[in-house]
Amino acid sequence: MSGTTARRALVTGGSRGLGLAVARALARDGLRVTATYARDEAAAQGAGDAARADGLAISMERCDATSRTDVATLFERAGPFDVLVHAAGFMRDRLLLQMSDADFDDVMAVHLDGAFFASRAALPAMLAGGWGRVIYIVSPSALVGRRGQANYAAAKSALIGLARALAREAGAGGVTVNCVSAGLVDTALTADLDPLVRDEIVNAIPLRRAARPEEIAPLVAFLCSDGAAYITGQVLSVDGGLT
Repeated sequence: MSGTTARRALVTGGSRGLGLAVARALARDGLRVTATYARDEAAAQGAGDAARADGLAISMERCDATSRTDVATLFERAGPFDVLVHAAGFMRDRLLLQMSDADFDDVMAVHLDGAFFASRAALPAMLAGGWGRVIYIVSPSALVGRRGQANYAAAKSALIGLARALAREAGAGGVTVNCVSAGLVDTALTADLDPLVRDEIVNAIPLRRAARPEEIAPLVAFLCSDGAAYITGQVLSVDGGLT
């Protein structure tokens, strides 16, 4: 990535799965990456040690994406950032009539509140520097819906709306804002899917398989590059043809 060796990236949820693959892809492009995790410190430190062993500049920082205080403290300690990738997220699938308030609120908080807090903290420095990239990881559930994912689909749909509004607010300042809609990916997030549900999803994918995180990360890295300077307010799907 030409001219970006001094640029700094924040990847929320960057200690495992797709977030870690994105963090590694950005580091390979020469960015200095801070990846956040919420709870599993041992796993995060293991991922950070492996990255450094591979010569990648990735530091792991604990941060609860749903906490204004945690996000503000992170930016004071490790910011500012030129790139923000909001990959933090989780699923708590239930039919709507079986869904508790916490099931809905917790999923919305991690995906939507987390994106809002991090974007609001990141944007001033991006605008001041005249360059920035914001990427939200979303899902085909936001585009087509899925039974049992009213909370998850709502959260990811809200991220698309946030991205499109922010793209209009920040574009004149040289900041692009996009979403990457990642289909079924083999990660810890999807490992507990009911086998019947997984088979149903895979059978609906023209490529008939789940993606590897490393097959999604290159698109995210491209959108964070100078080469994607004229792409903003978009939802780009990497889902094996599902949508």
